[in-house]
Amino acid sequence: MTRLRLGAADTFRSLQVRNFRLFFTGQGISQIGSWLTLIAQTLLVLELTDSGLALGLLAAAQFGPVLLFGAWAGLIADRSDKRRLLIRVQTMAMAQTFTMGALAFMDEPPLVAIYLVAAWGGLATAFDNPARRSFVVEMVPADHVTNAVSLNSALMTGARVVGPALGGFLVAAVGHGWTFWIDGVSYLAVIAGLRAIDPTTLRKPPAQPRGKGQIRAGLRYAWSVPDLRVPLLMMAVIGTLSFNHQTVLPLFATRSLGGGDLTFSFLMSVVSVGSLVGALIAARRTDLQVHLVSVAAIAFGVTMALLAVAPNQPVAFLVGASMGFASITFMTTSTAIVQLRAEPSMRGRVLALQAIVFLGSTPIGGPIVGAVAEELGARYAVGLGALAALAAGGWGLLSARRSRTVATTDAVTAEALADAAADQGDGPVVVRPAVPQPTAGR
Repeated sequence: MTRLRLGAADTFRSLQVRNFRLFFTGQGISQIGSWLTLIAQTLLVLELTDSGLALGLLAAAQFGPVLLFGAWAGLIADRSDKRRLLIRVQTMAMAQTFTMGALAFMDEPPLVAIYLVAAWGGLATAFDNPARRSFVVEMVPADHVTNAVSLNSALMTGARVVGPALGGFLVAAVGHGWTFWIDGVSYLAVIAGLRAIDPTTLRKPPAQPRGKGQIRAGLRYAWSVPDLRVPLLMMAVIGTLSFNHQTVLPLFATRSLGGGDLTFSFLMSVVSVGSLVGALIAARRTDLQVHLVSVAAIAFGVTMALLAVAPNQPVAFLVGASMGFASITFMTTSTAIVQLRAEPSMRGRVLALQAIVFLGSTPIGGPIVGAVAEELGARYAVGLGALAALAAGGWGLLSARRSRTVATTDAVTAEALADAAADQGDGPVVVRPAVPQPTAGR
């Protein structure tokens, strides 16, 4: 019993920090509400069009602003007081959700208007993502960062357990419009939590002065560090073709499995249960390497392949839980590495770049995956995502192995040089550590 208590205390140790606890509580309520909007928005467009391509275009509208403005938003996050920035962004997102609800109350809401309001929400996401994720690092001590990142991921995935099922139920019970407005009210929780945070106890990085070329500097920096470059490139591939659940799973649930709206909501919740377990396990890790990110990507690809051939709903739900576990392990480990390895002055820009390759790739991958699902079937679209994750994970393993080989060779060479110099009687020799060299390209 004592061991269990110690394990739980270790898993949730960041919640002992008041600021993080306030942030965590507000986000927990708001994130469940955000899933209400995501589910209601998807089901509304599916009801209006019954088209996979239309769902892909919805995803493009929703995440297109991340692709267009993500790098600039990351720079703004590095320059700004993140708490104040998040309060403004959350207020903007709340207004967007109420507007979407007003559209849903119309007898025949225009599809173009739905896309435009979804793009408005995407603009809020572009600024929220790097500010929120880099703000997590400021709220806790340095030795709690990995735990806080994993708990934040667990929070997001825990919301996915409740949110999709609740969203599907509310759409069936009270309609799309009221579902959107319930989400709008939930934003008050996160805004209140942000206002209650004590800014004097935050670990703020040095303010970044304005200057030319700062976005390009962030891109060059991320590319020059292998532990940043490899996970980001893997995320670009997987985010484009594998993480399109919003587009693929509604069609997979209704067409391939012969279910309805509640089947889709339940499948999303089952995937999220696996994600929650994976995030809580990741919260206990203290050492993260690119090798683990690559293994998680391969596991994600294997489970997606199994989902693609699932013969019925019970098997699909079982596989879906495993897929959620693998996918969140990939997400959590890659995000934690980026947050830990990035310099504080660059953290907002690097996290924005990760958001671009993950969320911002959706406008590219969403229509592609939606078209594949429409022409060949949802199973083929899931299979395409599986191939992408397997390929990215395999490449990541090779890159990590090459990096270790280079590091080992440099260390052996340095030791040999030191020994040779000592044998020649040259006295003490100081050998500078080798500068890590970038691994091979794509």
